[in-house]
Amino acid sequence: MENTEILQPFQVTAFETINLGILVYFLGARMTARYPVLQRYSIPEPVSGGIVAALIALAIVSVTGREIVYDLVARDFLLVYFFTTVGLNARVSDLLRGGPILAILLVLTITYMFVQNMIGVAGATLFGLPPQSGVLLGTASLIGGHGTAIAWGPTIEAEYGISGAAELGIAAATIGLIMASILGGPIAKFLIERNNLVPGPLPEGHIGTAAAPEKDETRTAPGDQREPGDEITQESIMQSVLWIHVSIAIGYVIFDTLGANGIKLPLFVPCLLTAILLANLVPSLFPRRNLSPRGKTTNLISEFSLSVFLSMSLMSMELWTLASSAALLAVTMVMQALVATAFIVLVVFRAMGRDYFASVISSGFTGVTLGATPTAIANMTAVTQRYGPSPLAFIVLPLVSAFFVDIANAFIIKLFLTVW
Repeated sequence: MENTEILQPFQVTAFETINLGILVYFLGARMTARYPVLQRYSIPEPVSGGIVAALIALAIVSVTGREIVYDLVARDFLLVYFFTTVGLNARVSDLLRGGPILAILLVLTITYMFVQNMIGVAGATLFGLPPQSGVLLGTASLIGGHGTAIAWGPTIEAEYGISGAAELGIAAATIGLIMASILGGPIAKFLIERNNLVPGPLPEGHIGTAAAPEKDETRTAPGDQREPGDEITQESIMQSVLWIHVSIAIGYVIFDTLGANGIKLPLFVPCLLTAILLANLVPSLFPRRNLSPRGKTTNLISEFSLSVFLSMSLMSMELWTLASSAALLAVTMVMQALVATAFIVLVVFRAMGRDYFASVISSGFTGVTLGATPTAIANMTAVTQRYGPSPLAFIVLPLVSAFFVDIANAFIIKLFLTVW
């Protein structure tokens, strides 16, 4: 009698997943210490460790025939935590100064979204697939990430009869995440060292400073803005956590209110905006009470949240889902990577000012175009840890990529599906 038993997947609980994420980070840190090339090209520790963990998972699945399913609820909360700390470190004065830059970056991003979908349509057509599937090889999976691919996949499959659309989108998003994580650091290194850039003050009308090259191995937190006398103590930790939780609580209320009125945004967006408002308004109203959330403690929480989030994201990639569309994915994703790199180096870097800020934004833009917003932040974090801080980059890019682009992406995807 034939055995038709279906092998049950390995279930990894939320508690086990977050602990594995921490271990994966330490694996990446050990690899960075042992292999200097990883530090030289600003490859984030969670990326190197996460890719190795994903390959180990692939080997386990291949040998046992059982898939691995992670409970990622903690990962999603860490993303909210991270963006809230970014907001708490923001200064409205920097935002006002960077307003024109934000507008330019938004125009560049939306322009590239059309280019990316055209590449996806070309790849789909080349392999005999309906052109509608091209958006799953474009912005639905790359700029949108896994969440957008999962959201649009079943719709495209049902309305256009494209079998396996959701799986194709998830596979493209997985490859994009890997490419974005690997390319962001080398692109920034090329731009910084070729143009002799170092971080500097933000003079009126300019975003960064170009100067002679200088090796700086000091590791600093993303957007590091140290306050006088700031030290990490029990009180500072409690105060930072309180700021974060108040911001998230208000962000949740805004998120639910917007959702009830048909406006769908990622949860971290209202939390980010709330944190920016609170961090700049409350200290101004109570100047004698030392209520500023900025400093080493908030930066430390920020780094922890992003590092474990990205470790969990990379290690949970289901690499075994890529085999069914290997040729299509290989050709199209290589085209996407080449065009994105050219656009970043030749257009984005120049439009952003050709300075250190522009190089950091370029590393982040690699994440935006190929691997979604969290990868962009991880790329910029690795670059600033090696070369020096760029606070404005960590405000401008998330606002563009998470707030405006998510809205624009929905319209652009619908447009491409309608045209074809």
